[in-house]
Order: sequence, then C-alpha cells, then structure tokens
Amino acid sequence: MNANLPLITILGPTASGKTALATHLAVEVDAEIISADSRQVYRRMDIGTGKDLSDYQIDGRQIPYHLIDIVEPGTKYNLFQYQQDFLKVYDDLSKRQKQAILCGGSGLYIESVLDGYKMTSVPVNEKLRAELKDYTEAQLEQRLKSVKKLHNNADFDTRQRTVRAIEIAEYQKQNANSIPDFPKIPYIIIGVAMERETVCQSIYSRLKQRLRDGMIDEVQALLDSGIAPIDLEYYGLEYKFVTQYLQGEFSYNYMVEHLNIAIRQFAKRQMTWFRRMERNGFKINWIDGRLPIEEKVAVAMEILNGYSK
Repeated sequence: MNANLPLITILGPTASGKTALATHLAVEVDAEIISADSRQVYRRMDIGTGKDLSDYQIDGRQIPYHLIDIVEPGTKYNLFQYQQDFLKVYDDLSKRQKQAILCGGSGLYIESVLDGYKMTSVPVNEKLRAELKDYTEAQLEQRLKSVKKLHNNADFDTRQRTVRAIEIAEYQKQNANSIPDFPKIPYIIIGVAMERETVCQSIYSRLKQRLRDGMIDEVQALLDSGIAPIDLEYYGLEYKFVTQYLQGEFSYNYMVEHLNIAIRQFAKRQMTWFRRMERNGFKINWIDGRLPIEEKVAVAMEILNGYSK
C-alpha cells in the first residue's frame, strides 16, 4: 500500500452502498471518514437522511466519522460552512497522520472540496430579499441564471433556496477579489456504479425499511419540537413528503408512491452530476455496486495500490 495516499473520495447515487464500501475500506487503510452529505449534518434527523450509523461498526470496531450530527435542525447549513468544517477535520487528520476518506452523494459538497471552490460567508441582504419578494418562480429562476452558471436544479427545490442562491451568487460576483483561495488537496475518486433498475429497486426497498423504522415518527417529533413545516421541507425529499402527508395534503399511499419516484429522480440527478464531473476532468474509478462487499474492497485496494502522484 502506498504510504502517501491522497484524500480517498467515495461517491455514488443514493442507495448504492457507498458508505459500506467506505467503512470496510477504512478498516484496510486505517482511515477515518469525512461525510459529504448535505443533510446528515443535522442531529435528530437520522432515518430520513439515511445515516445508517450501523455501517460504521465493522466486526465490533467503530469506524470514526466526522461532519455527521454537528448542527441542530432548523439551521440553514451551507456550502461555505461545510468547506470550513471539512478543512478543520482534514487538517486534524493530517496532523495525526490519519488517512481520510471523503464519502457521500452530495456532488456539490464533494466538488467544492476537490475543485477548491472559492467561498465566503454571505450576509443576508434584506434589500435584495425585498426586491425578490414579488418575483414569480420563473422570474427567480431567470434572475439566478443571470448571475450563476447552473449545474443542476437543486437551487430550485424551494423558493427559499432560490432566493438564498441569488443572494450568494450576487454577493460573490461583487466581492470576487476578496474571497480567499481554498487549498488544493490531492485526491483519488472511487465511484460506486449500479444499473438504474437496480438502484430503483434498492431505493424502494430502503424507503419501505425507513418507514418501518419510524421515519414518520421522526418527522412528527421534529414538527412537535417547533420546526415549522415550511422549514422542515427544506431538508430534503423525505422530510418534504412526510411533512406534507402529516399536514393532510395527501394519503399515505400517495406519499409513498410519489416519494419513491422523487428519490429515483434525485438519484438520476446525482449520476448526472458525477458524469459532468468526469467531463470536466475528474477521473472517477468506477466499481460495480453489485459485487459483494469483499470484492468491492479488493477492487478499491487495487485502485489505491496503483496510485502514484
């Protein structure tokens, strides 16, 4: 094994088994895992975000992980905060001479680290928000496109996100020269690839299991804690659909059917993002997600053993 491995990055669509690969690989290379998931940062949001913390127990050994359960629900965690938190963890692991594995499905978070996005803390712009208050959804979309090159439609998930995206883009445009550089970090990327039909089957099976595990109760508890429904919907598809179901907007069966479809569409967007990364020069070493975990780890180790700076 190369003693000077770069940041090992494991990515793939939802329900592809990337976390299991990351944890088993961590045993082999004595690594700690840094999560690259935009929702698993939130405490008390375990089932809907798919933390699967049991995956971090391998043969009685606890695999250390970072950037999971670090902020309270209701917080609008953002990309700039993620970069800062990532650097703190990465620097600490480097000082301790520990191997780092970056693992997740949030392509934007992963790319912001590997490509060194220049980010800064963006204050609220009340004047801009007042200006955008009466914009239609279509007008907001056009305004965002006028100030930012879009890679996917994530910024249009809710009106709140679109307004905030415009606020950030316009601030960065006006302050480009004062934003500090993000350090360049050497990396190697391993992707978990699965046939679309297999992913769809895995998504539906996992959704049913999450419902059995109490996902609806989890969302109800968050609502009971005082989080407004419109804010809870901000945290992703599971929270959006279950909240709407609990608010009586549609039936249980409708929720399950349409949430399943929405997650499948989300997985497709994830793969679109990863393919775009490849077109932009990121080399992704793909592993067949259908392989048994032992074989996936063996293939990953071959990739790592072949790494050279």
